[in-house]
Amino acid sequence: MRLENKVAVITGAARGIGQAIAERFAREGAKVVLADVLDQEGEQAAEAIRQAGGEAAYVHCDAGDKASVDALIAKTVELYGRVDTAVANAALVAVSEFLELTEEDFDRVIRVNLKGVFLLGQAAAKQMVAQGGGGTLINMSSVNAVLAIPQITPYVTAKGGINQLTKAESLALAPHGIRANAIGPGSIGTDMVRQVNADPEKWRGLMSRTPMGRLGEPDEVAKVAVFLASEDSSYMTGQCLYPDGGRLALNYTVPPPEEA
Repeated sequence: MRLENKVAVITGAARGIGQAIAERFAREGAKVVLADVLDQEGEQAAEAIRQAGGEAAYVHCDAGDKASVDALIAKTVELYGRVDTAVANAALVAVSEFLELTEEDFDRVIRVNLKGVFLLGQAAAKQMVAQGGGGTLINMSSVNAVLAIPQITPYVTAKGGINQLTKAESLALAPHGIRANAIGPGSIGTDMVRQVNADPEKWRGLMSRTPMGRLGEPDEVAKVAVFLASEDSSYMTGQCLYPDGGRLALNYTVPPPEEA
């Protein structure tokens, strides 16, 4: 098991990609702390890992609040003695045409999606340094860090910022043996993505931008996270890996599978 005896904390872990990462980390031998504001779902996700034979705990955490994030790291250390990996996955989205976008919605998204990544990375890195160095930070970016959708301007702005933050973290923390990398998923088959694209026309549009002709699965992102958390990526830092089904390589649209 690639993460045996490691301790990982994951924000936004109650469902979707975060939950898949927690489950995959546990199967690879890590002790995992799932953090979220969705307490019932988070507790259920942690219990499912325990029922499967893994070690897991749930902690309520507002990813955009420094005191809450600091308390999350402190609780992780209280439970398991250390922090080896921190996955900043918590995110939200506000949909609005650019000219109607409110300052409140912009701030609300940036607070969690970008500031939250900084807060977790800094708090976890301080603990890693106190432990003697070593460890990994994994930040959840997106193909929308380099592409843009104007109806979700705060989201794409935050994701672009995450890529630069990851580079800054990697340089600042390399002397301490701490690696920082990001993951930039394309369209992943979470409940939200499936619901948003349930309309056949929207589905065809999505698939026309996806050369592999299907949604990715949350566990396919989780496998990338395991790679970045493990010694398999021991000489990699400051990078963003894109499990995107070919989206970023595309300079044209492709026929959806049913029309090919």
